[in-house]
Amino acid sequence: MGNSNFPTLTKIKEASQRIRPFIHKTPVLKSTAIDKLAGCRVFFKCENFQKVGAFKARGASNAVLKLQDSIKQKGVATHSSGNHAAALAKAASQAGIPSFIVMPTSAPTVKIDAVKEYGGEITFCEPTLEARERTLMQVVEETGASFIPPYDHWDIIEGQATCALEFLEEIPSLESIMAPVGGGGLLAGTALSASYLSSTIKVYGAEPLGADDAFKSFKAGKRIPMTNPKTIADGLLTSLGERNFSVIMELVEDILTVEDKAIVTAMRLIYERLKIVVEPSCAVPLAALLANKEMFLGQEVGIILSGGNVDLTKLPF
Repeated sequence: MGNSNFPTLTKIKEASQRIRPFIHKTPVLKSTAIDKLAGCRVFFKCENFQKVGAFKARGASNAVLKLQDSIKQKGVATHSSGNHAAALAKAASQAGIPSFIVMPTSAPTVKIDAVKEYGGEITFCEPTLEARERTLMQVVEETGASFIPPYDHWDIIEGQATCALEFLEEIPSLESIMAPVGGGGLLAGTALSASYLSSTIKVYGAEPLGADDAFKSFKAGKRIPMTNPKTIADGLLTSLGERNFSVIMELVEDILTVEDKAIVTAMRLIYERLKIVVEPSCAVPLAALLANKEMFLGQEVGIILSGGNVDLTKLPF
């Protein structure tokens, strides 16, 4: 391991124990029809069945539970338009502390409702990163709450790493493992757990072509921020975090990109064959696998289905 900041296997296992009472141990599903189509054996780790409907519950719970008691009482704060907002609000309410969430006015109603349901106190702002960060600073100043970012934070990455830890404990024979990449919390965590538990497993990130900053950054060897992303995979619009990038550069084999059309096809396939609800971001790894079959022929491949928070009024089929 090149970086002494990277969470160790011991730390990831401790995180897994710490969050266990607050999250679901999600099931692993298979489909013979998908295996046939892909030319390999595919195992799906279903984080769409996770609390708050996404893997984000892991990182948020871990980060909240690790705060010192004296700091914790003042609550936690973040800016997010989606799953991290709901995950942090829920983790805070479980810990009996307040949460202050800055959300852009453009955030989906279903996500706003989720934050309210979990007791988060919402402050709305203009839908720009600058407005989000400025409003967050005001909220933190007024409340003294601790800022918990959505992905660029070691406790968050450590929490997300518990997903692949569970996955590989259940299916130790995996030869490749794939996760979607937005900010990179899930992919970095997956790469860490995989590298500790197997010397041969290869880790891949999957990204929409219309939001391919991780792909570009990975190829360039330096972070290239996202400009005007356009994709149906709304959970993957964020630019890669700094800590996340350092892990990904060291431990990830490659980042594969796919077009929206392929993402919709893969999403539909998951609905039809696995009979489960997933959001578009979640279908990106399967789309990437099907677009690069020759790379994975005959292998046992693990795919992390990141979440299932779909606005059912806007299904693409």
